[in-house]
Amino acid sequence: MPPGHHHAEYIQSAVTGNAAAKSALVASWSRSMRLYGLDPDQGALPNVLTDAELRQARERLGSLIATAQTTLDRLYSAVGSAGCCILLADKDGVPVDRRGCVADDATFCKIGLWTGAVWSEEREGTNGIGTALAEQRALTIHRDQHFRSRNTALSCTVAPVFDHEGRLIAAIDVSSARSDLTEDFVKLISMAVVDAARRLEAENFRLSFPTARIVVASGGRFDAGHERHANALLAVDEDDLVIGASRSARHLLDLNDDAFRRPLPASDLLGQHRSARHDYETAERGVIQRTLAQTDGNVSAAAAILGISRATLHRKLKAFGVS
Repeated sequence: MPPGHHHAEYIQSAVTGNAAAKSALVASWSRSMRLYGLDPDQGALPNVLTDAELRQARERLGSLIATAQTTLDRLYSAVGSAGCCILLADKDGVPVDRRGCVADDATFCKIGLWTGAVWSEEREGTNGIGTALAEQRALTIHRDQHFRSRNTALSCTVAPVFDHEGRLIAAIDVSSARSDLTEDFVKLISMAVVDAARRLEAENFRLSFPTARIVVASGGRFDAGHERHANALLAVDEDDLVIGASRSARHLLDLNDDAFRRPLPASDLLGQHRSARHDYETAERGVIQRTLAQTDGNVSAAAAILGISRATLHRKLKAFGVS
């Protein structure tokens, strides 16, 4: 793509041609120009929230920012020394937390890659944070793929983050302004960013169901444009009923919010169809074995805890084949 002031001309040509129907990037350029009425050559920096507005944005994310700290630190330790900054942005495209080398802070602050700046696609056109949120998928916007001419020195790799109910809640961004950033290193960054987003989702999911058992749902299906369902998590209560499912699990098992209006047996969802009697016997056997373990195999003590006679417990042990 031609550099400098020709960037706007190139975008105009691409948008008015037939490339928008074939290219997700040009479709984003088209939204930027036609839907949002933006100008590629407009040179002002991104809008920045006031301190009070930024504080409110952080409060809306609740505990997610605290949950993300370890993930962001780990990601920064992997790519920070290469001149990258790390941003956690909310669903409106506003970075609410950041990691970066002090030596690079002035550069990134001047560009606007800072907490409180508004990087939504509606305000800034095609960019890593805004477009990843708009399209709800991981992507890289590399240099002159940006809509604004002033952002064409940036390479931004972003993955969206979904909450415990599968709703878009945030995004993790790794951005660099280095001119020597190679394509191979960008691919490594992409893998690291996606991994970080999935780790954050999994940790947030577990914390959202603190008393539940977390089960990984397995399956061989794929969704077009989505990663394999490695993060398909179910929250199962003490009655073996599913009370929560991650976005990936919802895709895998065709679940929506309406599905949770009635009890969802985990065994049915996971394809482990059994009779009610079998489930009852399995549960009873498990209770007896756990009680025996607590009493170091003392049948009399276990019977007392269970509220049954020693003879009854012996009969159940024989029936279940438990020695």
